[in-house]
Amino acid sequence: MRVLAAMSGGVDSAVAAARAVEAGHEVVGVHLALSATPGTLRTGSRGCCSKEDAGDARRAADVLGIPFYVWDFADRFKEDVIDDFVAAYAAGETPNPCLRCNEKIKFAALADRAVALGFDAVATGHYARLEDGVLRRAVDADKDQSYVLAVLTAEQLGRAMFPVGDTPKPQIRAEAAERGLAVADKPDSHDICFIPSGDTRAFLGAKIGVRPGAIVDSDGRKLAEHEGVHGFTIGQRKGLGLPGPAPDGRPRYVTEIDPDSGTVRVGGAEDLEVSTVLAERPIWTSGAAPDGPIECVAQVRAHGGTAPAVAEAVDGGLVVRLREPLTGVARGQAVVLYRPDPAGDEVIGSGTISGTARAEADLVRSTPDSAR
Repeated sequence: MRVLAAMSGGVDSAVAAARAVEAGHEVVGVHLALSATPGTLRTGSRGCCSKEDAGDARRAADVLGIPFYVWDFADRFKEDVIDDFVAAYAAGETPNPCLRCNEKIKFAALADRAVALGFDAVATGHYARLEDGVLRRAVDADKDQSYVLAVLTAEQLGRAMFPVGDTPKPQIRAEAAERGLAVADKPDSHDICFIPSGDTRAFLGAKIGVRPGAIVDSDGRKLAEHEGVHGFTIGQRKGLGLPGPAPDGRPRYVTEIDPDSGTVRVGGAEDLEVSTVLAERPIWTSGAAPDGPIECVAQVRAHGGTAPAVAEAVDGGLVVRLREPLTGVARGQAVVLYRPDPAGDEVIGSGTISGTARAEADLVRSTPDSAR
């Protein structure tokens, strides 16, 4: 096969490309330039897609003896990932930009160009497995990225390759060293790649500006003012700008965000529990929605936040009834469904969370007008 290897400049994508070459494929490496000012996007282990990363990717391609190109996707990345991220926070949501990047850039824009140029598949360094078209968790549970890949359609999965998903990360680093790849010990990037400072609130504040509102308790009493709902996420405990804990001494958490009124509601840990999740834009990895309710395991964060559940496609959306409550579930995140077999590693589908409730009867009330 002709394989386009997306090379970020890190160890995982370098080994993925190496394995594709070793498997006998005709491999071409490509680095995605995702920033108009790439020199600003790497600070130690923070950020990615910098000039340093492009150079590391090129050197890895040279070691592997494969052609290498840099493709400029900065405009698409800004529109589909950065602007989407800012708009979601402004609407009181908590998006995952890695999900959007996989969906819109790496397995849409990049894959479409690859197919147009005659490539059969795109190989990446994601930690996940593909077996007969079925997306599964990676062998290395600590590095598993199936959650952020669950937004891919059956067609997109059909032209994807994840060569490192069957191997723990320490072995990947050892393999890179054996292959003479200089990135063998390169630190993994952390946080959001286009916010190298790690200060998400400051980044959003510069983009959105001041949009004052009130912080209220569970009874609606005003406790403080804030400069914008973009500074908060469901389950947040620190940085609330409150003078202290609740009168009973217990910590306060963000439990609701209403972007229309600018109100941020806080309450106790018990107020974070939800039993029902409503999601929009469902994607089924098989290509078709299931016929009726299905047993599954629902995951609502990239790492952690899982519970047994019953999911059902309803009116073009998705309703997930949790058998055990989950906390810190926010609109804009993804709910990913896994098959509840002993392995529990097969992805069934996903959706973007649009509402949550402690009881299903409260679901519509808990979903702001702007999210419906």
